[in-house]
Amino acid sequence: MSGKLRIITTEDGSHSLYNDDLKESYHNSGGAFRESIHICMLYGLDTWIMNNPKKKPLRIFEVGFGTGLNAWLTLIWAEQNQIPVLYHTIEPFPLTEDIYSQLNYGDMDDAIFHYKPYLQRLHKAEWDKGIIMSEYFNMKKEKSTLQDVVLYPSDVVFYDAFAPSKQPEMWSKEALSKVCDTLSQGGILTTYCATGQLRRDLTEIGLEVETLPGPPGKKEMTRAWKR
Repeated sequence: MSGKLRIITTEDGSHSLYNDDLKESYHNSGGAFRESIHICMLYGLDTWIMNNPKKKPLRIFEVGFGTGLNAWLTLIWAEQNQIPVLYHTIEPFPLTEDIYSQLNYGDMDDAIFHYKPYLQRLHKAEWDKGIIMSEYFNMKKEKSTLQDVVLYPSDVVFYDAFAPSKQPEMWSKEALSKVCDTLSQGGILTTYCATGQLRRDLTEIGLEVETLPGPPGKKEMTRAWKR
């Protein structure tokens, strides 16, 4: 959803964006960097690799490319674990260079500082076309809505749309079903959202739902499995 954006600094020192029209931030105020690591890495990718130790190629679908933080951290994870990743992400309202060029994620940890140039490369990559970003990370960004995009099979889903109160169409059972229908057996969906309605809808769709501790600043999050 478009709107006037401004960069804000969250509690762990990392940047996020605030949409003045929606009165909504892209990340939890407790820390954008910590939030992505907690939800997408710890309870998403690290969980997947525990259950798939043979390091087979991993297919990921992300709802909401946004600041590129989830994609960038996934690229680093893929390189460090030497696991081939096929990353499919959608974003109907991509950031402009004057915004994404200022994001400070590459400065958050000395151990991953040398991956910093990849963040802008992810944003500058051509839309609607498969791109080889590194030895272990292939990506396709689509400038599309969830309703219009054609989905591929996925093993892990990062469901990172704006809150249900701001984008209710993204959290409808129809939208969730579209994503979950392409999730592989044993696949995982992770999201910061922890509403009772979301958990009920995912359960009715046929997923096994867990309520897990949230990242700093948020009490709970949701992970769902396709058993």
